[in-house]
Order: sequence, then structure tokens, then C-alpha cells
Amino acid sequence: MDKLWSYFKNLFQQAEESSPSRPLIHEMIERSEEEREDYERWKNTLVLRRLLDWLNDQYAIYRVDQDRIDEALDFLNTPSSKGFVIHFNQTRYSQRDVVHFFDYLKEQVLKLKYRTQISDLRTYERASWVETIQRHYLKPGPTIRQQQEDGKFTQKFGNIMIELELRNDQVFNLRFRATVYKDSLFKEPAEFKELMQELVV
Repeated sequence: MDKLWSYFKNLFQQAEESSPSRPLIHEMIERSEEEREDYERWKNTLVLRRLLDWLNDQYAIYRVDQDRIDEALDFLNTPSSKGFVIHFNQTRYSQRDVVHFFDYLKEQVLKLKYRTQISDLRTYERASWVETIQRHYLKPGPTIRQQQEDGKFTQKFGNIMIELELRNDQVFNLRFRATVYKDSLFKEPAEFKELMQELVV
């Protein structure tokens, strides 16, 4: 009984001390065989097609009139970072659909000769909820980052971060961000609209 009490006491102490640099739980993402099989089936469903069509339509609207996009979506556009946030807590998609979409975005980026730097899960104790962040961090593969004749490196779309946030084990939002190097060592990045086209095909 003493050991059990010590375990829970230690767990709550870790929760109180959790911070961005010290999560309560940190582990690598590993999908089970069953999850991978379910994902392969899911890719052939209308749910995925609906999500991709919606994202594509909303991006087209955003490029013409930012005020007309769906309230469940925001686009990021700064000199160094571009991307989007889907507020899945404002939609009716299931957690299964969202997790599979999160992995699908990673798969699409890998097709662009990117490599996975890390895929991990971090859990934090917040004031009013437990926050879990699943994260795929991808970088251009070595063939992309080769130095060109002019001495500069190509960077494609830059580094890509895909994050899925859950609050109290309920899907909250999904963030997709491409961050480029603003450095004389690198060539200008490819246009974000080209990346969006690759994601929604």
C-alpha cells in the first residue's frame, strides 16, 4: 500500500512541476498494427475526401478574402512561418478521424522527400485541463538539402511541424506549420501554396 501511495504522490508532484520543457509524460508515437490497418482503411473513406476538399476550398477563399473562411479554421502567414490551424473542437469529426488525418498529413509530407525528425507525445498538467500534444516534426531529406552550385542550400518548404492537441483526452485542434530559414546560406523556399496543393491531392 505504501508503494502505491508513493507512486501516486510522485505522479501528482510531477504533474505540478510539468512545464513546456518538462512534460508530465513524454514518449514516442508508435501506432499498433491494428491502428495502422484501420488507418489504411480510413484513407479510402469519404471522410478524408471531405476534409481535403474543405481545406482546399477554404485556402482558396482565404487567398481572396480572409474574412470569409470557416470559423473552424485559421491560416498562419508570417515572413518565416506559414500554415493553418483546424479547430476540431468546433467540428463533428471523431477523434479517430482527426488522429488519422494528423498521420495522413505526415504521410503526404514524407512523399515530398522529407524525413521524420521526431514523432512524439507530450502531456502537461494545466490549470483547468490535461493537455496532450502529439507531434510530427519533419525536415527536408539530405537529397533536398544538398548544396547547389551557387553555394546555397535548397530548403524546399522549410521544416514542418504538425501538432495535434487534446484537452482532457478530447480533440481540440490540429496545427500545421512550415517554417523557413531566413539565412543567406539557403535559397528562397518554395511557395506555401505548392505545399497546400501537395497536401490536398
